[in-house]
Amino acid sequence: MWEHRAACRGSRGELFYPPVLGEARDERRRREMKAKAICGRCEVQRHCLEMAVRSAERHGIWGGLTERERGEMLEVRSA
Repeated sequence: MWEHRAACRGSRGELFYPPVLGEARDERRRREMKAKAICGRCEVQRHCLEMAVRSAERHGIWGGLTERERGEMLEVRSA
C-alpha cells in the first residue's frame, strides 16, 4: 500500500494536525511549513491528497495541503 512509502510515516503527528487547545497564527504557520516540507519530498504525495479528497478528510495536512487548501482546490474544480 502507498501509505507504507509515505515520507511522514513515523513522523510526529502533531506536525500534521493542530493541537487540541489551539495555536497562535505564527505557530500554525511554522507547523504547517514543517509538515509541508515533509510532504514535498514524498513519493506518494499525490496518492495521499487523492485519498484525503475522496474521503472528505476534514482535519490535518494531507498530500501537502491543509483542510482549507483542499476545500479551495475543490471549489476551483467544481467551478
